[in-house]
Formats: sequence, structure tokens, C-alpha cells
Amino acid sequence: MKHSQLISLLLVAGFSGSLFADMGAMHQPGKVKDVCADISQPASLNCAPAPSASFDQKGRLWLAWSHAGHVYVNHSDDKGKSYSSPVIVNRKPEAISARGENRPKIIPADGKIFVSWITPLEKRFSGHVRFSVSTDDGEHFSDPIIVNDNLDITGHRFEAMSVNKKGEVFIAWLDKRDRLQAEQQSKKYHGAALYYSWSQDGGKTFQPNLKIIDHSCECCRVVMDIDHNQLPVILWRNIYGKNTRDHSLVTFAEKDTPEQVQRVSFDQWQVDACPHHGPDMDISNNQDIHLTWFDNAPDRHGLFYARRKPDGSLTEAISIGDYQAAASHPNVISVADNVWLVWKQFDGKQASVWLQRSETNGTHWSAAKKIAVTDADADYPFLVRDKDKVYLQWQTKKEGFQLIELTDQ
Repeated sequence: MKHSQLISLLLVAGFSGSLFADMGAMHQPGKVKDVCADISQPASLNCAPAPSASFDQKGRLWLAWSHAGHVYVNHSDDKGKSYSSPVIVNRKPEAISARGENRPKIIPADGKIFVSWITPLEKRFSGHVRFSVSTDDGEHFSDPIIVNDNLDITGHRFEAMSVNKKGEVFIAWLDKRDRLQAEQQSKKYHGAALYYSWSQDGGKTFQPNLKIIDHSCECCRVVMDIDHNQLPVILWRNIYGKNTRDHSLVTFAEKDTPEQVQRVSFDQWQVDACPHHGPDMDISNNQDIHLTWFDNAPDRHGLFYARRKPDGSLTEAISIGDYQAAASHPNVISVADNVWLVWKQFDGKQASVWLQRSETNGTHWSAAKKIAVTDADADYPFLVRDKDKVYLQWQTKKEGFQLIELTDQ
């Protein structure tokens, strides 16, 4: 099956997870009983379908993941060799979105552990943005709150979260409240909208929701980072014209003042569906913004990388990965002038993670090389940073949670 056919299948099915990984399961007849499918078993990180990880200032690795209606948090002090006992975040069980583009998020900062996730509602494609915080270094968590102030049974999903050095919490998400209102008035509304809120008191309360833009793509991950002004920068897949789905970025003048939205990809992918394939970015110390994304337009398709300079200009996007090997879900991170890019590929039998590295702030790149492989179901690859060291986070059904140092690769 060609990559373009796989993408078409994904769009028609409305698939929200890792297509290539799940296809791998089709080639494993007669498997033994899946222990991870038994929700009566104790919660285990290795069974978590979509974990998130982040290092704190002391080098402790924190993880958020879900099992049987609960979000769990645990940590590792030895770079993934051993883990603490998991702590439940939401004491009352609820549905948890934990697959592909939509998973719990975790950020540790100054002894506090901030966690966000989406709880699906009874209507398809609906949900609420949930948030909880620990003020005692992960021992206990606050009762979860709903961040979206619109409580209609509609989409408030695919959240991104960041925390600045002041302890202010920022959350952005894709929101369908305006689409629901338009439909109630028999009007057309493409996609969703990008909404945003922030907390000035460490997550105890959040400000009234602010709409940044109408007509975003409705089910691709949103990503966020913090700039040198301690304000958020948000990147997402947007809808231009009737159904051109390229990427946009917004910076802020103040916490409640988004600046003009900037289009950062120009691939002209026209598709009347959501590809469940969001972008990624990382802000360097010198305020360059490293950008990476996937598009499947006829003339420009595959994975791309570009850099937004501090003056707002963009470098020419370069192609990365092997399109014929279904290169997907790129992730980027930087330390000074060093930039790491990883992505996932699938050759019909095995899923693999590939790496390219630049030591010149994204100007020149090493050749791509394979750094991890599995013949079982696999999550998307993610990069995490502990000061000047960079690690690959990859969850596979066969190998479990893996943390692989990339600094010298």
C-alpha cells in the first residue's frame, strides 16, 4: 500500500491514532492474551497507550499516562531505569483521551506538577479540557477543573499546555463552540477555532477563554512553547480559503493580547477532512523557532522543517524523511545551535524512529539514520530535554517505555 493510499484510508476512517502501528498488529495472528488489555491489572507505564514525559530542573523525569479512567503520574531519578509508584491524579474515574494526537500532558516546575488532559463526552468528537496541579512534588493532586468556560456538549479538545518561569499556566485547544452555534443557525462553519486561557495563580483558576482565530483544523495536535518575554507561542494546522490546511503561528504582546496570526507553511494541501497529523516546534535560546510538520499536497508532500527567525521571517522549508516509507509525526528540539529532528517510518513490517541533527541552528543537517525499531505497535516519537542533554521518548507494545539519549548521536 502506498503512502498516499494510507493517508486516504486515514482520512476516510477519521482515524485518531497511529495508523501504521495498528496495521502492524494485523500481522500477528494467534497472539497470547494481552495483559495490557485487562483493566483489572495494576496500572503500568509500559501498558500506557500514550504517555507524556518532561524533565524538571533537578533532572527528574516526570510522566503522565492513563489507565482505566485515571490519569497517573510517576517519575524516574535514573533516566528511566526505575520508576516511582504511580499516583492517581483524578480520584474519580472518567473517560481519558490517550491516543495519538490527544494525550495527557505534564509539566514540572519549581516543585509543582501541572497536568492537563481531555475527557471525552457522550457525543462523538466532544470533550472538555481538564487540569490538575500538585503543589507537593507529585504526592497529591488538586481536584480536576474544566478549563473551557463553554460547557456545551461539543469539541474542546487537543490541548497544549506551557508554564513560564513565573509559574503562569497557559493552555490552548481546538474548540467547536462557534461551529455548534453556526449549525444551530443553519450556517456553515469550517473546522473548529483556536481558543486559549491562562492562570495567574499557579492553576487555581483560569481566565475567561479567549478566541484566537476561527477555522482551525479540527483534530490535529496544537503545540506551544514560551518565548523570552515569558509569553506563549502557539502553532497549529489552520484552514485557509475553502479547505487548504497549512500551518499558522501566533505570538503574544501580553497574556491577553495575541498578535497577528502568521502563516508558516505554504504547501497548499487541500483536503476536506482532518489528517490527525499536527506540527511541532521548539524555541531556541536566541529566539529562533524551529518548525516541523507533515503535508500531503500533490506537489509538496511529506515532512518539512523550517526556521522562523526573530525578525519573523522564515527560512525555506526543506524536506525530511522518506515519504515512500510513510514518514510521519516529526518532533523537534534544540539546545543552543544544536537541533534534533526525529520522526516515525513504517516499511510494511517494522516501525522505526529516524534522526537528523544540525549543529548549525538548522542550516546544515546530518544524514538521516535509524535509531530505534520495533515489530510491534508503536506510539509516536517525542523528544525531551534535560538541560543540555536530549532524549528520545518512544513507547512500543513490545519494548514498553524507552528513553534513549541522543546528545552524542
